[in-house]
Amino acid sequence: MKKTVAIIMAGTVAFSVFTGCSININVHSPSDTSSVSDWDVISNKGSLIIGMSYFEPMNFFGEDSKLTGFETEFATAVCGELGVTPVFQEIEWDSKEIELKAKTIDCIWNGFTITEERNENMDFSVPYMQNEQVVVMKAENIGRYKTADDLKGAKVVVESGSAGEKVVQFEDFFREATCTPADSQAKCLLEVKSGTSDIAVIDYALTVGVLCEGGDYTDLRMAENMTFAPELYGAAFRKGSPETIKKVNVAISKLDKEGKLHEIAEKYHLADHICTINIEEIG
Repeated sequence: MKKTVAIIMAGTVAFSVFTGCSININVHSPSDTSSVSDWDVISNKGSLIIGMSYFEPMNFFGEDSKLTGFETEFATAVCGELGVTPVFQEIEWDSKEIELKAKTIDCIWNGFTITEERNENMDFSVPYMQNEQVVVMKAENIGRYKTADDLKGAKVVVESGSAGEKVVQFEDFFREATCTPADSQAKCLLEVKSGTSDIAVIDYALTVGVLCEGGDYTDLRMAENMTFAPELYGAAFRKGSPETIKKVNVAISKLDKEGKLHEIAEKYHLADHICTINIEEIG
């Protein structure tokens, strides 16, 4: 079932998430503080430089060695509506905000979570997808860990600095487990596959991309009814980009209404996490 996000663009922009999404995020309206806007720069050069990292199913190289993925196709479709060419540029994820401020990229578009803290430093598009943290383990262990006591002595691996790490630190369910950080979610899965760790707590969006038939992790499963820390994805632009944000939001809304957004998401098994976007302009 699709999630619904209603946006009112007037002075203050409010992100409200309903029908299964439990996050409410207040996002301040972007304000332009320069004579030459970001949109002027983007439109004049005719391209949008998109900062991203490679991970399936968002941005990855397919069998034909071409870049593909949900975010790749979605951003390309938005750029088509904007009349600019998408240029995907790999960045060091820890330096993403520095890259954006330095103008080496025009936006961050890569399964990027909207938070109040980030909203203070960047302008976000309308949220278009919900994500959450899920529990992954070997198929043979499904049903074994149902309570916090069941996890006593269990080894849980998380990506360092991730939402998954915060879940394990603060959720009572994991109080008896031993937590070990890894430097990527991909390595978390490898830890579980090899038996070094019992459980990985990682992004749902990543999980559906790798736990698929014919993949390398067919022996792993996502535990049912174990989700934590719901969040929303958006594309992030430099602070003070009102014209760009407006154009991007209108493009996203159009793709949603025409069914293109859902079509792309369905291709990557993400359709049930796509938001329905309603944008109403006032004034």
